[in-house]
Amino acid sequence: MKLGIMQPYFLPYIGYWQLINAVDKFVLLDDVNYIMRGYINRNSILVNGREHRFTIPVRQASQNKLIKDTKFAFPDEEKNKFLLMVENSYKKAPCFNEVMPLIHQIVEFEQEDITQYIHNSLTIIMNYLGIETKIYHSSQIPKNNDLHGQDRILEICRQLRSDVYINPCGGRKLYSSDEFEKNGIRLYFLDTRSDKIHYSQNNEEFKENLSIIDIMFFNDVETIRTFLQEYDLHSH
Repeated sequence: MKLGIMQPYFLPYIGYWQLINAVDKFVLLDDVNYIMRGYINRNSILVNGREHRFTIPVRQASQNKLIKDTKFAFPDEEKNKFLLMVENSYKKAPCFNEVMPLIHQIVEFEQEDITQYIHNSLTIIMNYLGIETKIYHSSQIPKNNDLHGQDRILEICRQLRSDVYINPCGGRKLYSSDEFEKNGIRLYFLDTRSDKIHYSQNNEEFKENLSIIDIMFFNDVETIRTFLQEYDLHSH
């Protein structure tokens, strides 16, 4: 059974979706400390042809608070502003009519809990793309919560009976293949073939690694599903 684990990100980049699609079970790591200025509550889209970083407000954000105990402060007025920004930015995109209703469902979801809110957004996009991976919350998995780092990941792998763990390539320095092998788990790192994920953005210069919604507005589902396969798995 293949397992992936990541902190909950809001409308994340294509590599995050490649990982979800590559595994059987995907865990939202929500019982670790909230990261300030990370991708939990922000990402980038195109606004007037330029890369624009958006941020969803968080109530009393603190790196001393767990993600699962952190709430969005996203009132209706701010939601409407965000939706209007997205609509104005992508109204001429080829898949606007199919995708914009999904963005409304995601943004208008009435839930302050960050994990639940992001879980809902993942589910909506997974259904649209035909991804059937099961989503779990690490805070709901019975385990030894005194463990940290690699030991915590190994513990989650054991609890979910995983024999393959796939991590984004940025985690190479965090994990030891030998330690995973001792626990009967094969460790792989996912490298996105970014040069294969190019598409028309109605723009002169292509902007890569934007939020998944940029890809959704400009590409049909069949094309996006080919993008989901554009990666390599490495054991080191």
